[in-house]
Amino acid sequence: MSDRLPPIPFDQLSAAQQVAAQAVIDGPRGALYGPFVPLIRSPELMSATQRLGEYLRYRSAIGTRLSELAILVTARQWDQQVEWAIHVPIAQKNDISDDIINAISLRQRPSAMLDDEALVHDFCIELHQQKQVSDRTYLAALERFGEQGVVDMVGINGYYTLLAMVMNTARTAVPLTSATPLPE
Repeated sequence: MSDRLPPIPFDQLSAAQQVAAQAVIDGPRGALYGPFVPLIRSPELMSATQRLGEYLRYRSAIGTRLSELAILVTARQWDQQVEWAIHVPIAQKNDISDDIINAISLRQRPSAMLDDEALVHDFCIELHQQKQVSDRTYLAALERFGEQGVVDMVGINGYYTLLAMVMNTARTAVPLTSATPLPE
């Protein structure tokens, strides 16, 4: 399947697109890649999206390690190869074990998780699969992460679902990565 919304050379972008693209390039991402390639077609949406993602990815109340775990669960739920390819190496660098990553890729609940990892995993699975979170899981997350952490965790799931929807629609090309692709 070919990329429906492939990269556009910078000099062929409109003025508004160039401003939006430059903001991403100048930010912590350093380049226009992944979901921002199709999103550049709507520069205002892309700008708002990248600002939201910058907060959720780099400064969320649950921290980078657990954010990366939530991202992997979301990528698996949406069969999103680009998110998976980008975030598996980041998750590994943030001490998410290969056993956890492999189990998620197989749609299995990882057997050996720290308490906070199990809580994030279960919260995300419930949210994606049940479209809500049980009282038990919610109260455990609230006790562990506080209200801001709970809201940020919902935000991470929603944000990466949006990106998955964009890239699944666009058929965004998967970058070179050390990550094993998600199985069908």
